[in-house]
Amino acid sequence: MLRKALAGLAALLLPLTVLVAAPSWAATSSASAAMADWSAWTAYTAGARVTFNGVTYECIQSHTSQPGWEPPNVPALWKPVGDGGGGDTSAPSVPGNLRTTGVTDRSVSLAWNASTDNVGVTGYEVYRDGNLITTVTGTTHSDTGLSPETRYAYTVRARDAAGNRSAAGNTASATTEKGDGGGDPGDGGNKVLGYFVQWGVYQRGYHVKNIDTSGSAAKLTHINYAFGNVQNGQCTIGDSYADYDRFYQANESVDGVADTWDAGALRGSFNQLRKLKQKHPHLKVLFSFGGWTWSGGFTQAAQNPAAFAESCYRLVEDPRWADVFDGIDIDWEYPNACGLSCDSSGPAAYRNLMQALRARFGSGNLVTAAITADGTNGGKIDAADYAGAAQYVDWYNVMTYDYFGAFAPQGPTAPHSPLTSYNGIPTPGFHSDAAIQKLKSKGIPAGKLLLGIGFYGRGWTGVTQAAPGGTASGAAPGTYEAGIEDYKVLKTRCPATGTVAGTAYAHCGNQWWSYDTPATIGGKMSYSKNQGLGGAFFWELSGDTSNAELLTAMRNGLG
Repeated sequence: MLRKALAGLAALLLPLTVLVAAPSWAATSSASAAMADWSAWTAYTAGARVTFNGVTYECIQSHTSQPGWEPPNVPALWKPVGDGGGGDTSAPSVPGNLRTTGVTDRSVSLAWNASTDNVGVTGYEVYRDGNLITTVTGTTHSDTGLSPETRYAYTVRARDAAGNRSAAGNTASATTEKGDGGGDPGDGGNKVLGYFVQWGVYQRGYHVKNIDTSGSAAKLTHINYAFGNVQNGQCTIGDSYADYDRFYQANESVDGVADTWDAGALRGSFNQLRKLKQKHPHLKVLFSFGGWTWSGGFTQAAQNPAAFAESCYRLVEDPRWADVFDGIDIDWEYPNACGLSCDSSGPAAYRNLMQALRARFGSGNLVTAAITADGTNGGKIDAADYAGAAQYVDWYNVMTYDYFGAFAPQGPTAPHSPLTSYNGIPTPGFHSDAAIQKLKSKGIPAGKLLLGIGFYGRGWTGVTQAAPGGTASGAAPGTYEAGIEDYKVLKTRCPATGTVAGTAYAHCGNQWWSYDTPATIGGKMSYSKNQGLGGAFFWELSGDTSNAELLTAMRNGLG
């Protein structure tokens, strides 16, 4: 999403085959090797074929296998294929006795009897009112985020490793209870979404547990997990170690329970997010793909949107973590325009991509996107059909920050996240209100737009002028990257000395920084409410103070 992530990120983004360490005796398999039975601790490359329980599988992402990663358990890595002998065509038995085991004003808990299969049941598809909402490996599911006093009908189908699906079992219906008027944070459309970055667990030492201990979890409505990669027209894992393999000790874990090395056990941030959701059931988590660094793959993805959507669904709904994610977020920087790389897919490509994602993920999952906030005439908003795609998304995260910064090393100094225009703004249309009004003028409902807040500042050095518009000699030093610093550092190292266009700036020594404070965030939240927006989001959680000072201002400002 941000240039600020580039410096430390490159060294962390290792291929899956590197991040999953295998014993020295691990075998190697390739597409050209003779087909053999699947085995653990084997390096498989895309295209390799194996057999498991009489079913033939083809590797769709290179990896080193581990115990518990048997092909039926990881459809993101393996797909069943015909073996010339017809393969498995027998569907599992129908799951029986679907029943409700608990009902609140916002949730329905379900249980059912296990199915049987000639090879083995790999999961159960849960449907609400005829729409697929999740796939689970066990025989229970808790459907959360529902509306009070509303009747819902559920069915369940079993599936096996070969992709055979049973018929739906009996229907179980339930009516949620009457709400108490309190509701969850974010009721009334006031969403508060924060990004959690996978690389934060390294140098930054920011883990999912910090979301809980800082008080952030109680104030958030949604979390975007950043990022998954986009390669060869498909959604792929970006950092398998951080995502689902890092071992968390008891003192690092959300619930105080250490991870295990049991076969098939989930670890890493995915498991911690699962525990966070169990502790804070109102939270929804989305898997975000792309970002500033990994948007180059969207061009190929746009050539076959249906195939891309299928790959994303397989990954997000992988049975190992299907209960962790409530949907998908797309951060394409930028369709039919230039970011780190350039795209020339045409204005309709974005709409087609989002349409395919909605078709595959269905109405039971969230589909959202982070989009440009370029409010200039003929700029990035005009380059793609964001209005046409709006019907397929639940909302857009409008990236109303990074307008100005030390990527122009000589200045002029300017706030990176101005809410409005001001006299002397270097580029007319580079401010939040211009982007919001432009998107609304295209017919995008205000309720589908979230205002973006940066939990960091951008700064220059060699600056003598206190007010905006001064010259500079280069980027100010930063902890992780020159020209960028977290709010939690800047609030004491270079306190704000003035405000402009609804945001703050600071001149300390020869440095000049711009960033948002609790006070300026309060003003931006008032703007969000006055404009009828769906709420606000921010980049990213580790930039806040240990007691969530900025997030608290967002939550209080939206009500």
